[in-house]
Amino acid sequence: MIRLFKHYVPYPVLLLGLIDFVLLLVAAQAGWALRLWQMSGAFDADAARLPNMFAFALSVQIAMVAVGVYGMQAIRSVRFAVARLMVAVMLGIILLSLVFFVAPPVSFWRSSLLYAMWLGLLAMTLVRVLARDLLGGERFKRRVMVLGAGPRAARIEALARSNGAGFAVVGFVGMNDGAVAVASAVNRDAIPSLPDHLLRLGAGEVVLALEERRNALPLNDLLKIKTTGVLVHDFSSFLERETGRVDLDSLNPSWLIFSDGFSAGQRLSRFAKRLFDIAASLMLLLLTLPLIALTALAIMVESKGPAFYRQRRVGLYGQPFDVVKLRSMRTDAEIGGIAVWAQKDDPRVTRIGRIIRKLRIDELPQAWSVLKGEMSFVGPRPERPQFVADLEQRLPYYAERHVVKPGITGWAQINYPYGASIEDAREKLEFDLYYAKNYSPFLDLLILLQTARVVLWPEGAR
Repeated sequence: MIRLFKHYVPYPVLLLGLIDFVLLLVAAQAGWALRLWQMSGAFDADAARLPNMFAFALSVQIAMVAVGVYGMQAIRSVRFAVARLMVAVMLGIILLSLVFFVAPPVSFWRSSLLYAMWLGLLAMTLVRVLARDLLGGERFKRRVMVLGAGPRAARIEALARSNGAGFAVVGFVGMNDGAVAVASAVNRDAIPSLPDHLLRLGAGEVVLALEERRNALPLNDLLKIKTTGVLVHDFSSFLERETGRVDLDSLNPSWLIFSDGFSAGQRLSRFAKRLFDIAASLMLLLLTLPLIALTALAIMVESKGPAFYRQRRVGLYGQPFDVVKLRSMRTDAEIGGIAVWAQKDDPRVTRIGRIIRKLRIDELPQAWSVLKGEMSFVGPRPERPQFVADLEQRLPYYAERHVVKPGITGWAQINYPYGASIEDAREKLEFDLYYAKNYSPFLDLLILLQTARVVLWPEGAR
């Protein structure tokens, strides 16, 4: 993996993205040249069309990121990739039309744009057919040796076997630190030289997965390994990188304190985020005002009661605020104001409510909270005070998710299906802590783009 702006990107994804961008540039030029040849029988490579080519390639690739073309499932399955590519190309053309409106000089002939679209789609599909086994195979996986043979090592072994794993474990070394859970582990006492053993296995990384580190930390071994140029990771950092979440089971305060991250509170980052929130919320409210009004009217026609409702939520540093949403449940959904978790196929949800929840239309009025500064577009979802009080008692580090502003969408929302239980809250907390720890404008942009995938394919929406 390569780390871009504190977020890890797998090498196959980066390589495929670069290849796609080049193919889209070539398709844009080829589409224009083909149409010119049809009209005049001549071909003229005009450097002045470079902005047009880049506008086409960038618009389509942004759409590809948004719909999940670079997910591991799309890399491994050509059929899945082609379906997402077709949606991405169509969305990319819509985005490109907005670019034409803002900057008319970069416009395309309609026929040349049609050629470019099909040529790009065919070229990118062909690359995925030819390179599927290469990109999703063992060649791009990092070779890892694990120091430890207990339950933590077993977790790494299971993770390596999962679909989309970016690493392969080439060996386990039992460090006599507890019960053995990995049968294939070689005991440390049977290895004369650990650096030599590492070289024989061809490992480029070592993960320290000890169950008990006190009086068991192999300092001499780690020093020799580190000085040979091999990367050494502790268990929590390795899981964070590979899963995009902070593992609560292995988390301790010292790791949070001494690891890098939690820079969302820095002045420049905070200013840039707030500037974007103001501009984006104003634009969203202006563009969606007719949709919000029509939806509100439909809600009042279907069921008695107001179209909007206010609900108290917990925001930055635990401060309460009121969030405004379009009503998607009956007015008697919570008798006596007692907070109740949402359920699958919740009977309290109205017919209009089911539609607007799947399309996330009920969330649109929250842009007003973003404009006021109580929320951000990207951040952990704000929970109700009753739930927060309970979850802070049950889940360690739950309060730490409030070090950043809550958001309309977030890292947990695009990576974990909708959940309404303590276990679901725990899973989502791991993603929220990852976001708070690794915040950057790049991660915000990635989340905003990927939100389109969640809206188009609303797995778990309630």
